This record gives sequence, C-alpha cells and structure tokens, in this order.
Amino acid sequence: MSEETSDRRPIPARGSRVSKYVAKTLDGAGVTPNQISVFGFAAALVAGLCLAATPLANGSARVLFFLAALLIVVRGLSNMFDGMVAVEHGKGTRVGSLYNEVPDRFSDVAIFVGGGYAVGGAPVLGFCAALVAVLVAFVRLAARIAGASSDFGGFMAKQQRMFLLAAAAVWLAVTPGSWHPAFGPQDAFGLMSIVSLTIIVGGAATIIGRLRRAARFLGAMDGAEEQER
Repeated sequence: MSEETSDRRPIPARGSRVSKYVAKTLDGAGVTPNQISVFGFAAALVAGLCLAATPLANGSARVLFFLAALLIVVRGLSNMFDGMVAVEHGKGTRVGSLYNEVPDRFSDVAIFVGGGYAVGGAPVLGFCAALVAVLVAFVRLAARIAGASSDFGGFMAKQQRMFLLAAAAVWLAVTPGSWHPAFGPQDAFGLMSIVSLTIIVGGAATIIGRLRRAARFLGAMDGAEEQER
C-alpha cells in the first residue's frame, strides 16, 4: 500500500506541542476516549442542525453558518484527541473501536444532510453526499477486514470533506450575499449544493482509488502466498 495507508489516520497536528498538552490535560482530567468521541458526534449533530436551520433564520443565518463551521472544527479535533488519549496515554479499549468508528458515520450523515437543507443546498444532494461519505469509510474498513492496512488516502477523505464544508460555511457567514454563487430556478442551486456535488464526485473517485489500491495490495499478498507453497 502507499504511504497514505496505515492503521491510524495521519494527522500532522497530532505532533504539535499544543495538541500533546491538550491530550495530556484531558487524560489528567479523567476524560476517556469514548467520551471525546461522543462529544465529537454531539458537535456534528448540532452543526447539522445549525445548517438545516439557516433557511428559517432570516437575519441570523450568518451566525448559524459560522457556528456550524466552528462545530465542524470541534468535531475534527475530537476525532484527533480521542485517538491521542487512547494511544499515547494508553486508554484504548476494544469497545473503543466502536466508539471510534460508529459516531463518525452518524456525524457525517448529520453534517451533510444538514448541509443539504441549508441555504443554497439541495436535500437530495445532501443525502447523496452523506451516503458517499459513509461508503468511503466502508471501503476502508472492508479492505482492512480483508487483510489490507487502513487506507485514509484519496481526493475526498474525511479531512478534505470537513475542510470543504467548513470553509463554505465560513464563506457564507462572512461575505456579502452578492458573493454567494446561485444558479437554476429561483437561485435554488447555491454554494452548499456545489459543495455536496463536489463531495459526491470526489468521494466516488476516492472509493475507486481505495478499492484499486486494496485490490493491488491483496493481490500481491495472494501472489506471495502462492510462491511460498
């Protein structure tokens, strides 16, 4: 497999002094990795609700977009710190694997479905983006079960998806309305629809790439085993 594949997502920020200090502080306070994972899901759920509420917020839509972006970042940080507390501080458990993966999938659904209902979004595209995000993770887990390392690479992996959506939410929060792209009847196809469509297309490419890398790796393993016989 490529350098992008391992059993732990490569996150450069994990090595910073600030990140290590926060992880140490959380561990010292008795916070468990599972609690951090649940907190990250709660942040994602509220982020999705904030996005979905923007069409009803009138003058407060910008505040909701900004809050959603902030909570998306919180969700990402939670994903990092639960692993740091589990691995670097020896708090990992077998059940922790469930807490590490399952809330993440529900978080993706909450955020992308919420984005589909946001101002400038399209519900169908939001649901499709959520489905693609879940399938990207499914392919990684399926390849790992088959014997390959976890592949976190690809054009639209989790960090790219979250960055794209958070950046779009910040853009909608701080820029004039005239800077917000809108197309179609009654300007129904806006920036959130563009983001959803980008995630769908990029996610499909990511799925194909991960499947191809996994197939090559597993095929090489099969070939090596045949030579040994």
